Amino acid sequence: MTKAITGVAAMILYEEGRFSLNDPVSKYLPEFKNLRVGRESTDSMGKHMYYSVPAERPILVRDLFRHTSGLDYMGPKDETGDPAYKKLEILGGAPDVKFDLAEFTKRLATAPLNDEPGTKWRYGYSIDVLGRLVEVISGKPLDEFFQERIYGPLGMKDSGFFVPESNWSRLAVLQSPKRDGGGIEPSKGFAQDHYKYKPSLVLGGAGSVGTLDDYARFVSMLLNDGQLDGARLLGRKTVELMRVDHLGSLPRASLLTDSEGFGLTFAINLGPGKTGAPGSEGEYRWGGAAGTSFWIDPKEHMIGVFLINVLPPTNIPAGDQFKRMAYEALVD
Repeated sequence: MTKAITGVAAMILYEEGRFSLNDPVSKYLPEFKNLRVGRESTDSMGKHMYYSVPAERPILVRDLFRHTSGLDYMGPKDETGDPAYKKLEILGGAPDVKFDLAEFTKRLATAPLNDEPGTKWRYGYSIDVLGRLVEVISGKPLDEFFQERIYGPLGMKDSGFFVPESNWSRLAVLQSPKRDGGGIEPSKGFAQDHYKYKPSLVLGGAGSVGTLDDYARFVSMLLNDGQLDGARLLGRKTVELMRVDHLGSLPRASLLTDSEGFGLTFAINLGPGKTGAPGSEGEYRWGGAAGTSFWIDPKEHMIGVFLINVLPPTNIPAGDQFKRMAYEALVD
């Protein structure tokens, strides 16, 4: 659930007047000038051909927040039919590499986009680029900015991008479904162990680690219009700007349904009559790769944080059931 933290980090700088949501990303990250968009066609013999054309407009900062940049986690297919990000060593959302976020965004910018910027919601590396924007504008590495401007002021003492050795015994064990379909088993290898060491690539969209108590303080700050226990991170109108729908009628590509809108790093509930689930219109939420999730409901003055460690989460309904029961427990 790193993306929401990156969104708040960026909006702290927005409040300081350091950028506009309608600025081209290339104003701060020049590698994103002269972008191209991937295309696919079929010749007279039925053979697929892959090529690219110049983008009609630049990616705007707002596109990063709302996942309308044209980026995803694979890239369009290159001229050989392989995912465009494969040769760049950035395939898959949280690559295990030795280069940093600056090098990551430079590589990403060399690949074509999937869509024209601003035309479709497509989940992917948008928030990671936003994290690099935070670094460039603030002059600080992303993890340092998080610590100084978010974790420290909110008292999130157990949050970061790795777990010190003194706390390894507290690191939850990631579970994976067994191949034969008979339950789950402890996961081994990179997915579990990479949290024990500071990564070279600190991403804005993935990889942070923390506790239930810490994340509850973060979402409580948002519920309280940008402040908690005397620490104010954002102004009330800035939080309102983050939690309204910025997507409108734009088409969605996976994960987000037509019953939801999307704000600045959050999915927005457009009303129980559209979602078919308990909740409130204007409630905002997102989740993490291993099945974690959170929601913030200004109408009920309610937050929910649900943590589970199963990768991939597949069809485990526990998070949805927890949220349903939480709403059903509300009384006058």
